[in-house]
Amino acid sequence: MRFNFSSHSAATTPTAATAAETATERSNEKATKPLKRPMTIDEDPDSLDSVISNPQSYPITIVPNRPASFYGLSTNGKSFQRQPSCRSRNFRPGSMRRVRRRAVFKNGDCNVVQKHLQRRRVRFLQDMYTTMVDWQWRWTLLAFALSFILSWLFFALIWWLIMFTHGDLEELHLPHNQEDSGWAPCVSAIDGFTSCFLFSIETQHTIGYGVRTTSPECPEAIFMMCFQSIYGVMSSAFMAGIVFAKMTRAKQRAQTLLFSKHAVVCQRDGCLSLMFRVGDMRKSHIIGAGVRAQLIRTRSTKEGEVMTQHFTELQIGTDESGSDLFFIWPMVIEHRIDENSPLYNMNATDMLQDKFEIVVILEGTVESTGQSTQARSSYINTEILWGHRFDPVVLYNKDLQAYEIDYARFNETTQVDTPLCSARELNEIYKIQEGFRTPAPLTAVQFCCSPNPSTTSTHSNSSGYNSWCGSHQQPRRQRWQLSVPLQRGCSIDT
Repeated sequence: MRFNFSSHSAATTPTAATAAETATERSNEKATKPLKRPMTIDEDPDSLDSVISNPQSYPITIVPNRPASFYGLSTNGKSFQRQPSCRSRNFRPGSMRRVRRRAVFKNGDCNVVQKHLQRRRVRFLQDMYTTMVDWQWRWTLLAFALSFILSWLFFALIWWLIMFTHGDLEELHLPHNQEDSGWAPCVSAIDGFTSCFLFSIETQHTIGYGVRTTSPECPEAIFMMCFQSIYGVMSSAFMAGIVFAKMTRAKQRAQTLLFSKHAVVCQRDGCLSLMFRVGDMRKSHIIGAGVRAQLIRTRSTKEGEVMTQHFTELQIGTDESGSDLFFIWPMVIEHRIDENSPLYNMNATDMLQDKFEIVVILEGTVESTGQSTQARSSYINTEILWGHRFDPVVLYNKDLQAYEIDYARFNETTQVDTPLCSARELNEIYKIQEGFRTPAPLTAVQFCCSPNPSTTSTHSNSSGYNSWCGSHQQPRRQRWQLSVPLQRGCSIDT
């Protein structure tokens, strides 16, 4: 396609007068309105060269090929929306996040797999009750059903053998011929294995329909009836106990105990603190609730031993009540990063790059059942927000005349100004700040108001003391302005 931009030309050659008139008309048109030049399109494969060679025509800009997303369109022609930036305040150029493999998942399950256990099956069968409680529900229900069905079949086979050895299954001794033959069976109304199976169910669960009954003709039948009745009671109690224990496990109660999705680091009372939030969804409270936190981190000993799974207990508490909670609403648990904290030397960049995991444990007694429960969760380095603070979730509702908990804001945080340096560097800044704010020592004041050492006159009252103090009286100490830059962008003005 060729783009030719040209002005109108006369069909014949104009005279001088005609040319002058034409020039005058063109000048008038330029003064009144901008010049519009017609565009003609010719079919030509090399038309792009003509456009480039005539830059005076129109302000056409030729750009290289770009994806459709550059123009706000996606590949299917719909509007393209820019993805939000993934950069956070914790990002530093050149840093690399090292994510630790979890030891405890967010739902409380431990990420542990065992292998090479000797006599594992035998040891688990010795504690059959705990093994069945720890089974998944499908295996527990399968074992529950098979325990009854197999026992019914087993005792039905025994009853059939008793009938067979006694001769009750012969043709002349069957129930419809017993009146003619005068035969006394061990169990009435038994004519085959199916009737033995039904009698086994009735005996084991003491149903007693009143049709099949045991007679005193067979002592072995009486013994077997007593044995099966005892077994039926024991098996029912055992299986019912397993199902009840599985339904009332402490793990199930822990599903309604909540931990915040992220932990935060910010300042509280001038000190850096690591905080996370815990909550309870039920109205039945946890009695004697207590919270613990442990740091899992690689540690090297003085002898050079590397302990990759080293546990360190963190001192935590809430408000001024310590780690024991009066757990009636969600509470923020705080770990103060001080000299005794293993996080004392970690700044924002170190916490982002380091490899560690903080496991939190909430323990207590369920008020409704009296059983002990434990809920667990963990936070790795990428789940700790530096410079954030939890939003309040407990407000007083005047209409309901009660405290209202908004769980929609349970994980909400607000970004606050927080130094990016470590707690140790922050404490050093505070010490320097306090040193400049300390008043002058008493000896300096005494020296200021003492007689001039160079004056040897005995009348120091006039020539030494008053004259020297009056002329050298120091002005009131002004507040010093200190700005000490620390590493990794930590600075505080005092």
